[in-house]
Amino acid sequence: MSVQERPGPAAAADLARELLAPLGARWAHTQQVARRAAELSAAVPEPDRDLLVVAAWFHDLGYAPELVQTGFHPIDGARYLAARGHSPRLCALVAHHSAATYEAEERGLSAELGDWSKEDGPVPDALWTADMTTGPRGQSFDYSERLAEILARYEPDSIVGRAMTRARPDISAAIERTTVRLGAAT
Repeated sequence: MSVQERPGPAAAADLARELLAPLGARWAHTQQVARRAAELSAAVPEPDRDLLVVAAWFHDLGYAPELVQTGFHPIDGARYLAARGHSPRLCALVAHHSAATYEAEERGLSAELGDWSKEDGPVPDALWTADMTTGPRGQSFDYSERLAEILARYEPDSIVGRAMTRARPDISAAIERTTVRLGAAT
């Protein structure tokens, strides 16, 4: 399948709505992550600003029941997007969002996640920031509040709890880099 031209934020919002609106709180979270990504877009190069917002709309598509293959939403969402012909870069942003590498290791899915190259830089940093400062029902959190909420919801010794605890330095660093970039841009 040929690589599809990247959808704009409005088309991404429509697809996210179609797949995630039935999930209630997940849809509220996704809407706020996309709004937060738009707020953070000055922290990324101008040509990548729409990509950031599109990735925010798509970051949790893998939670849609009809897309579940592995049970790990970053991979399931990226696979869906790849099957629809979306760019490898967009698929990789979805696959690797919010330090997914750690949870993929915990789940034994590192090889599957390895289908997409992990990007370092302003776009993934801003995407992680948008996601990790938004609560499960769309609340605005700072990262310490978000991590505490995750650990309370999943238990510290669960797969998610262990992964998020190990990922903390990487997520904190991404948020700090985004904050610095945003400050420099404004």
